Amino acid sequence: MDDILTEVDQCCEILSQGGLILYPTDTVWGIGCDATNAKAVNKIYTLKKRSNTKTMICLVANDFMLEQHVEKVPELAYDIMDLATKPTTIVYESPKGIAENLIAADNTLAIRVASDKFCKYLIKKFKKPIVSTSANLAGQPTPMAYKEIPDEILKGVDYIVNLDRDKIKSTPSSIIMLGNDGTVKVIRE
Repeated sequence: MDDILTEVDQCCEILSQGGLILYPTDTVWGIGCDATNAKAVNKIYTLKKRSNTKTMICLVANDFMLEQHVEKVPELAYDIMDLATKPTTIVYESPKGIAENLIAADNTLAIRVASDKFCKYLIKKFKKPIVSTSANLAGQPTPMAYKEIPDEILKGVDYIVNLDRDKIKSTPSSIIMLGNDGTVKVIRE
């Protein structure tokens, strides 16, 4: 537990300075930053060599934080989160309080309530959503283990979390788009 708290403190310091972290999520290793800081978000796009028209996922700690960053959370979202058997990201309409360069052209944002203990502690302590995007360069495969993360990514972040480096994390989240009009679209199972 002390290891987790030490890592959380270190990450919060980096995130509050607009830096990038490399961290284990509830799915795969991710690159993260303060999701409310447009300059930090842009650093991730640059590091990944990714167009800023391809949005990234945000992690929140709980339903309360989710409600702070989406104009209207459809009731169905709560059912999906409760019934999901694996980490599930939901694309919401009308996000708010988030860096503009994270919001898609159609005014949507992909958000997941974190289930991983480290991620939950980190986001709760940081008190803001954090970006979660796979630790790979654009167009390259998602690393399934820490040892598969490209050197360019390792050297391009400001801090690498020293937890779970030996675990295989091979399951990206499911992604479901929920429209405020009741439409549901599965983007990734």
